[in-house]
Amino acid sequence: MTRKRIFALLAFLCLAAFFGIMLYRVPRLDLAGAILIGIALVGYDLWSQLKPRSRAGR
Repeated sequence: MTRKRIFALLAFLCLAAFFGIMLYRVPRLDLAGAILIGIALVGYDLWSQLKPRSRAGR
């Protein structure tokens, strides 16, 4: 695993941990929905940017 992927996953885990703590301290349904949508968007972006690309086009 490259350093770029390790740091991206670490940043994602830190963001998820921060949102988890925030959700634990402020248990609101609308906040949980916004956080889950945000985590889903970040996860999709992380997956689309870090997935292995084919080398045929190079």
